[in-house]
Amino acid sequence: MAKIFQETARAGMTRVVEPVARGLLRAGVSPNAVTVTGTVGVLVGALGFGARGQLVAGALIVTFFALTDMLDGTMARMSGGSTRFGAFLDSSMDRVADSAVFGAVAYLMATEGNHSGVAAALICLAAGGLVSYVKARAEGLGMTSNVGVAERTERLLIVGVGGLLTGLGVRPALEIALWLLAAVSIFTVGQRVVHVYRQAQLVGQE
Repeated sequence: MAKIFQETARAGMTRVVEPVARGLLRAGVSPNAVTVTGTVGVLVGALGFGARGQLVAGALIVTFFALTDMLDGTMARMSGGSTRFGAFLDSSMDRVADSAVFGAVAYLMATEGNHSGVAAALICLAAGGLVSYVKARAEGLGMTSNVGVAERTERLLIVGVGGLLTGLGVRPALEIALWLLAAVSIFTVGQRVVHVYRQAQLVGQE
């Protein structure tokens, strides 16, 4: 059910993103430029606003620029496919952006004396890195690991909604979102490990 919802949501977003991608390509903007711009935007939202407690502005800015992750991929596909450097840059910038988001949240929680929130943010940061690493390592070994309930876009949306609600006065929302995200991220790591293990069994390399 979760996968069906994810695919439906992504299909809807694709219909919105594709015209924008075409327009940017016609204007001579490269997918790599969009990747870097999106990362800079996330950094501004997370460190410039979120870490200072301006959660509504921070959440909106981070969410907006996080969606460029779909935009640069769509542009690359329309222009003939992603280059090796483009794929490397995209993955690297994703890790920079994720570190900024959860680092900013952990800093904010620490300034408020919320040790439980700090722990949740750090678990999210570590587990999110593992989600991406497991996939990259599996692909490096010739297998796939594109499964799981908490891929990058979903992770950022969960923390973004939590930050937005907290900024609007629902104080526990961000911490609740962080613990929820920590749980689903760890579950996603497990899903991917099991998926790779089953592939390895099929070729007798477990």
